[in-house]
Amino acid sequence: MNSKEARYTIALKEIKDIGPVLVKRILKHFATAEDVFLADPEELLSVEGLNSELVKRIKNFNLWDRIDNIINICEKRQIAIITIKDEKYPKLLKEIADPPPVLFCRGEIKEEDNLALAIVGSRKCSDYGKRVTEKIASELASLGINIVSGLARGVDSIAHNSAFCAGGRTIAFLGSGVSVIYPPENKKLAEKIMNNGAILSEFYPDEPPKRENFPKRNRLISGFSLGTLVTEATLNSGALITASFALEQGREVFAVPGNINSKNSEGTNFLIKKGAKLVQSVEDILEEIKAFVPLLKEFEREKNTKERVDLEDSEKAIFNLLNSPMLLDELIMKTGMSISKVLEILLQLEIKGLVEKFEGKYVRRNL
Repeated sequence: MNSKEARYTIALKEIKDIGPVLVKRILKHFATAEDVFLADPEELLSVEGLNSELVKRIKNFNLWDRIDNIINICEKRQIAIITIKDEKYPKLLKEIADPPPVLFCRGEIKEEDNLALAIVGSRKCSDYGKRVTEKIASELASLGINIVSGLARGVDSIAHNSAFCAGGRTIAFLGSGVSVIYPPENKKLAEKIMNNGAILSEFYPDEPPKRENFPKRNRLISGFSLGTLVTEATLNSGALITASFALEQGREVFAVPGNINSKNSEGTNFLIKKGAKLVQSVEDILEEIKAFVPLLKEFEREKNTKERVDLEDSEKAIFNLLNSPMLLDELIMKTGMSISKVLEILLQLEIKGLVEKFEGKYVRRNL
């Protein structure tokens, strides 16, 4: 940790009416945060958004004892302070409009963590939501994709747990300081995350969980990630806030469809209606982020091999005929099957990604 850079960056964020957007703009202008406090008023005024009153507050800042106390607490508790100019600062998070000037971290952020997907959802998830979250989180984690969530009850906790059970890494963003684990029953989970990822917060270490903190936290979950998946959520769920932040940040939004009679699926079905990508399996996510996933080719090869082994005799009979495009009528004639049976098998092969349909009822192997 660069104590000097941390000291001056925290001081800058402490100044009234200088929020994350303006801090980002100021620090883009100056080489270091210390340079901001050493600069002439004229140079400060050249930064868009700074007026004479804000410049005066910067030049007259005198809360250094408070800043030093925060830094001392972090050093004693082994809490890393990552400033926005630090090389360890998450790359994608730095790109959003209002990245936090500093992140307080327990655990470790690694370069590989930049390949991340957020999974969020209902605190009171159903068995369906639990199973879906476990399956997708574990499969993504096994591919080396970091699972990001908010350490909340329900979907968040399941996503974190599934990630490290699959041997992957996971990141938790808190709506409190990193010394205040909320909900309290997740303290053991937080310890596991710190050993195989990190817990992060923009709030000071001893900040209690406050209602207004959680929407701020949600923008960091989506901002850290390539995309956000909502596995199960009601219409008033905080998960939908995270999804809306993802859209604003230009990130992908994914949603798992659910029972139309279930309140827990109203949120995800709404997102799909509004254009979120419908997710039935991990492949639906990988299609959108495959350029970032080193293990995807191996995953697809294993998947295709498994599907071919699992083909039933009637499926193999048609699949093996399709070395080149073929008319539906030809397939019926060569197999001796009924049209309904052939169509049923072709549908199954298409679902498995082994067959494509073309105009004129041509089909072929999807190699």
